[in-house]
Amino acid sequence: MNQEKKSKRSFQSRQPAAAHRQEEAPVPSDKAGFDVRATASKILAAAVDRKIPLDGMLDLVHGNAAYKQLSDADRALARAILNSALRHLPRLEAAIGSMLDSPLPEGARALHHVLIVAAAQILHLDVPAHAVVDIAVEQAHRDPRNRRFAKLVNAVLRRLVRERQDVLDRTATVSPVPDWFMSRLSSAYGKNEAQRIAEAQLIPPAIDITVKSDPDSWAEKFGGRVLPTGSIRLPVFQGSVVSLPGYQEGEWWVQDVAASIPAKLFGDIKGWRIADLCAAPGGKTAQLAAAGATVIAVEQSANRLVRLKENLARLALDAELVQGDLFEFRPEELLDGVLLDAPCSSTGTTRRHPDVLWTKGPEDIAKLAALQAKMLRHAVTLVRPGGLIVFSNCSLDPLEGEDLVADLLRDDPSLERVPVDPAQWPGLEEAISPVGEFRTTPAMLPATDGFTGGMDGFFASVLRRR
Repeated sequence: MNQEKKSKRSFQSRQPAAAHRQEEAPVPSDKAGFDVRATASKILAAAVDRKIPLDGMLDLVHGNAAYKQLSDADRALARAILNSALRHLPRLEAAIGSMLDSPLPEGARALHHVLIVAAAQILHLDVPAHAVVDIAVEQAHRDPRNRRFAKLVNAVLRRLVRERQDVLDRTATVSPVPDWFMSRLSSAYGKNEAQRIAEAQLIPPAIDITVKSDPDSWAEKFGGRVLPTGSIRLPVFQGSVVSLPGYQEGEWWVQDVAASIPAKLFGDIKGWRIADLCAAPGGKTAQLAAAGATVIAVEQSANRLVRLKENLARLALDAELVQGDLFEFRPEELLDGVLLDAPCSSTGTTRRHPDVLWTKGPEDIAKLAALQAKMLRHAVTLVRPGGLIVFSNCSLDPLEGEDLVADLLRDDPSLERVPVDPAQWPGLEEAISPVGEFRTTPAMLPATDGFTGGMDGFFASVLRRR
């Protein structure tokens, strides 16, 4: 009992004593919105503490059971809560920490996640603050581990509501990304650019689409903006893209502007035979086929290959589909080109996948870079002399990009880099390095009136087999 009293005193909020003198009767258990917040708290815990990727947990077939049982509206709210919590996690932790006399005990991780979920809603989402506080208090009451902290939860969150803008201003100087990632960004891009990239990742991504033809006409139809790649950026809107004109007719597909770059680096490929390795979900396969190439799409996952097939069918585009390990793929004749968009750490996509920086770490980058190097060396063997290999991924780390290609060129004299000409990419000159490789970051493509800025972080290099 003495230890419990000591713990309660140690973790009291800096609130007037009167704020803690309230009835301890249990909060009603049928409060609307409880399930979605409780589910979000548990999924957040799984992502941060157990490094489980968010995509898998939010899958409607194989995902989290509690999430699957939510209504469509509640699932949308859960995703919004999780995305906000993960994007702003260091600042949310700083906000909560500033209201405690001492840190929460190590064994109070469940309580930590309840507070983070609530703080994300109070500071970053348009939801009724009183409901957020009440539900968080009920979460504490329902959990035997956290019941003794229910008054603390109430005090901290009510103060957060009152001091919302001050808290946002005060925590704006806290780095929004993990220390390990900021260190790698600073090493690769310099301190100032690293900060710009980190801040850009807080902004939810726009919706970009790739059209088969006539981007200006489609941009006018959607009220969109034509980007330097010919992609169209849609204005901010509520609803589903599948209801937009041209989707069912297969006139376009959703693809981040940065992801559309690698396939374009081949140039004119009419009549070429090209393999798209690691092809699903098929955006780059569709680009190659639409450009007139004969495409072999290689994908190891049977489920992902089904999705690729469905996407190509909607787009009325053809490709030869091959399920299997790319290391075992050997075409009957050497190819004119190979596109290897390799599996990577995905650190360039945290605007849309904010869990990446919390489910992965430096050790994952090193392992994935080694796998990519092995894949790229195999890809080289698939093309004829004079053929092209475009290597790309959505990592911001040079270990998975510039360093990897430099090592390959040093070790393999049969290869040469084909520099990208900045003059051919007006509006994206800053994304082309001195040696002619593409390096996009979320801080590129500034926002314009009515349109979100930014793009995924991508690396791409063009190689020719001598």
